[in-house]
Amino acid sequence: MSKFTASACLILLSLVPVTSHAVDGDPAAGKIVFNKCMACHNVDNEKSKVGPSLMGLIGRQPGSVAGYTYSKPMVEFGVGKTWDEALLKTYLPNPRAMVNGTKMAFPGLKTDKEIIDVIAYLNQYSPRK
Repeated sequence: MSKFTASACLILLSLVPVTSHAVDGDPAAGKIVFNKCMACHNVDNEKSKVGPSLMGLIGRQPGSVAGYTYSKPMVEFGVGKTWDEALLKTYLPNPRAMVNGTKMAFPGLKTDKEIIDVIAYLNQYSPRK
């Protein structure tokens, strides 16, 4: 490979966007999607409703909000796991299929866009690492 080709490759590689751990969704659209969740959850304070508070969800172990009584399957599911974008993308389309016996009655979000947008919204209420 010539020096010119190597230099050209390095220049082109420098133009490729760096992948970050930030969620690619739209938090404003995610706030609208979150309306489907608000009957049971909140994100703006730590007080649980019918479901646990989702404040600080991303980076937290599933089934671990103090003072909330989770189903045994949800507690067992959470062992060794942390809510992150990948786990939420798997969980949100059908929570009951992923955690058989969960108390969560919501059937899930049906589109990838809804999922990434609500994750972006939840990310705003989670601690930065």
